[in-house]
Amino acid sequence: MNSQSSSPTANGGRDHALITIAATTNIQTTPLDQRIQETRWLLHPLAGKESCCIFKVRQCLAEINKTTYQPHIVSCGPYHHGDQHLEMIQQHKWKYLRGLLARTPSNGPTLDHYQQVVAAKEADIRGCYSETLSLSSDDLVQMMVLDGLFTIELFCRLEGLSLGDEYEHDPLFKLKFIFSNIIGDLFRFENQIPFFVLQDLFDESKPSRAYSDKSLAELALTFFNHAFERPDQVLDQNSSAAGEVKHLLDLLRWSFIPNHSPREEPVQPIELIQSAKKLRLAGIKFKTREAVSFLDVTFCNGLLEIPHIVLDDLCTDLLMNFVAFEQCYTHRSKHFTTYAAFMSCLIRTPADVSFLCDKNIVENYLGTDEEVVHFFQNLGKDVPLDIGEGYLWKLFKDVNEYHRSMWHVRWEGFRSKYFNTPWSFSSALAAVILLLLTEIQTSFAVYGYFRPPKP
Repeated sequence: MNSQSSSPTANGGRDHALITIAATTNIQTTPLDQRIQETRWLLHPLAGKESCCIFKVRQCLAEINKTTYQPHIVSCGPYHHGDQHLEMIQQHKWKYLRGLLARTPSNGPTLDHYQQVVAAKEADIRGCYSETLSLSSDDLVQMMVLDGLFTIELFCRLEGLSLGDEYEHDPLFKLKFIFSNIIGDLFRFENQIPFFVLQDLFDESKPSRAYSDKSLAELALTFFNHAFERPDQVLDQNSSAAGEVKHLLDLLRWSFIPNHSPREEPVQPIELIQSAKKLRLAGIKFKTREAVSFLDVTFCNGLLEIPHIVLDDLCTDLLMNFVAFEQCYTHRSKHFTTYAAFMSCLIRTPADVSFLCDKNIVENYLGTDEEVVHFFQNLGKDVPLDIGEGYLWKLFKDVNEYHRSMWHVRWEGFRSKYFNTPWSFSSALAAVILLLLTEIQTSFAVYGYFRPPKP
């Protein structure tokens, strides 16, 4: 069809322009329309909701050390399901499942029953992941049953081993490097399954357990306690939070958070604190604090008390996974992100590390002091944080106010210069004595001049 404008006013009275429009019988989808229709979600549509709690690590964190967030020896959940290097423990999962079913009484749950329990919550399970899962319903249910019952059986066998059970020859416990890797893998950021799946399977498998009446949370925290030892009262106290936790990483995170009363909100922006060296020059003292959690830092009257922390490969992985989870899951407090900021402020040079090691605050198994500096600087790298939202905001405020007091700075500078070593102290003492003797001699000379002795 051809169309021509014939009105003289259509283009202001100028010569008419001829516009040709090709006739079409069917509207063809343009490449842009195809792109819109074919684009897949990079994040799950529910990624911002509270139910979505299991993520793949952000690229900026993965660039630092992506092996920190991914399983090394055993997979749990869909993100690394089927990875070739995890095949060895995959075979042990079936062995554990067979052992659990063999112990189940005849009137107990069958494998088909477990699958039905999980299948009933398939929609909730998919809603927990930040990415759309490509697994079919059958494959997803089978994976959740296998991974969930393996995890439960692992916890129960370790509990039975502590009671003298027959699992002492189990290679997963006997070979220390495998056991330590399994502990690490069960808290890794990308290696989680929903806690309600574990809880449902745990409740259904009760007829298969004969030697423990502990809750799932207690068994899980006891399992992790083989790597991060805490008092029994801490495990009992935090197991009560099991109804709120999202997965094992979240449960373990809960167990480290100290119990504090509700805090006030800061009325003004809070600044970062100075390094350990500069705080020492301002007269602030450092001391190891006896506490059940290394998060429980205090400051009062110039004394900064910091709980002891052991920095090894497993502990650093744990801290990095906690921070990554807090950054992605906005429905949790930022305790570990705040702690990372606090330590990265204190530790800016190898000399700061050496000082904190001397004070028994840091126990370094990473290697050199430079590696500790590198770790804490990376721990807070590309991590947005408002100190006013963290649990240490008042400590930051009080430390900064103390540091700004010039009297403390001048006195500490004088003390550091003249009383830091026995030799400097001796020199300063001798100078003071010499000054006093000179003053006395001068006083007698002046007195003798104005009051000469009588003949």
